[in-house]
Amino acid sequence: MALNFSLDSLMEESLLTDDPWWRYILDGAGWTVGLAVSAFALALVLGIIVGTLRTSPIKIVRGLCEAWIELFRNIPLIVQIFIWYFVVPEIIPWYKDWMIEADPAVAQFVTAFICMGFFTSSRIAEQVRSGIASIPKGLPNAGKALGFTTLQTYSYVILPMAMRLIVPPLTSEAMNLVKNTAVAMTIGLPELTMRANEMGENTFQFFAAYLWATVLYIVIALVVNRVMAAVESRCVIPGFIAAK
Repeated sequence: MALNFSLDSLMEESLLTDDPWWRYILDGAGWTVGLAVSAFALALVLGIIVGTLRTSPIKIVRGLCEAWIELFRNIPLIVQIFIWYFVVPEIIPWYKDWMIEADPAVAQFVTAFICMGFFTSSRIAEQVRSGIASIPKGLPNAGKALGFTTLQTYSYVILPMAMRLIVPPLTSEAMNLVKNTAVAMTIGLPELTMRANEMGENTFQFFAAYLWATVLYIVIALVVNRVMAAVESRCVIPGFIAAK
């Protein structure tokens, strides 16, 4: 079968809506961005908590945090999203009832949001732990010398510096999360890859569909990269991260 490299099909009216195909796929990018931003926010909060507790002197607390990290980091993302979508509702009846009553796209979005937030939090937690470990021991000791409690030392001395140190790896996590959102198509979320696939299946114009999706992914990734680069430039610590 001859390949069709024409892009004209992107301007044709979608068979699923009244919009042209390029707009239909672009709307899917909105789901992708929304999922990536919300999941990253959840991952950042959970990652900071778990990563900080990972340095606790209490053995059982460290053990629970290690279990969290190993659980969510070592199970393939696609398996995790299937568990959250098909298994968890069977275990939690009220959650199953909500998924049945809710709009399918909303239920799929919430599932993907929780799954990707937890998955990414395990990776961020290790980065937070590494950031805390890289801080000179004199700084926490200085906080204690000033009369800070352990909570105050972490809040005002350790975490502010550790978070600034790990901005570069957080950039990679943010960009990886954007790409990981494509896994949500497996549970039916109408995100970017799903919309491109629908165009290909309905028109057989897979080249045009996935080329446009690729362009949108690149644009999103570049925006994320530039935003994180701006954050990094404002968080530079002389002597730790080279200023640009």
